[in-house]
Amino acid sequence: MTKPTIGFIGLGLMGGNMVENLQKRGYQLNVMDLNKDAVAVCVERGATAVSTGKELAENSDIVMLCLTTSAVVEKVVYGDEGILAGMSEGKTLIDFGTSIPASTKKIGEDLAQKGAGMIDAPLGRTPAHAKDGLLNIMAAGDIDTFNKVKPVLEEQGENVFHLGALGAGHTTKLVNNFMGMTTVAAMSQAFAVAKLAGVDGQQLFDIMSAGPSNSPFMQFCKFYAVDGEEKLGFSIANANKDLGYFLEMVSDLGTQSLIAEGTSKSLQAAVDSGLANNDVPVIFDYFLKLEAEAK
Repeated sequence: MTKPTIGFIGLGLMGGNMVENLQKRGYQLNVMDLNKDAVAVCVERGATAVSTGKELAENSDIVMLCLTTSAVVEKVVYGDEGILAGMSEGKTLIDFGTSIPASTKKIGEDLAQKGAGMIDAPLGRTPAHAKDGLLNIMAAGDIDTFNKVKPVLEEQGENVFHLGALGAGHTTKLVNNFMGMTTVAAMSQAFAVAKLAGVDGQQLFDIMSAGPSNSPFMQFCKFYAVDGEEKLGFSIANANKDLGYFLEMVSDLGTQSLIAEGTSKSLQAAVDSGLANNDVPVIFDYFLKLEAEAK
């Protein structure tokens, strides 16, 4: 069978490596990004550069997005000469980013009016996995649409999950990131409090890791708090954004999360202190300097 032509917008570390992987597997790509150097690298490998989302959608069977925020996704979809204007019956949009489920569902409804489908498919693992087609992909959407694009997803992911109706992928990713970032924040503060109290960090780690609290996240926190190494590869700014999305989703569901509010407050404070671009376990430094509120 002839491979579908893919349009790809968002050529950052993750997206750029995803495109390289697809090109190695024989796909023809149309690409678009504000970073002209990233576009040029893809073009050198045979991709076609386009200047508008409409043009990209018109000339692609599957449009893939790997963008930073829901606001950026909506701008790319709905803007003048945006993706929606170029979509038609039988085409599919796949959003690999971490977006707000309500926004995803709205875009899906608008695409359906043109006979086009949508899959939300947030990612797990790293850019290195993307380069080798070994990502974890949390896909959701109409099952027929999913089955149509599944062969391409399986070229990009070692594990491809179908989680249900459109929006379930982004919901799952936000729940996952809420749990993960809350764990990192709690463990980082544990190391900070121990240090302030004069308890050796390595000994604390040895004790905690011998019990049920042990986890890869504890390892990442120890790498920074004890060894001074940043290894998680996920920034405080990104974690802060995702916790904000989680709280917005929780509000849309008519409930609340006091735990997420606490994590979000800590992450925002770390951002405000100048740590936005650091690895999440570096929030240890913020906790170490945090002073008690005056009573």
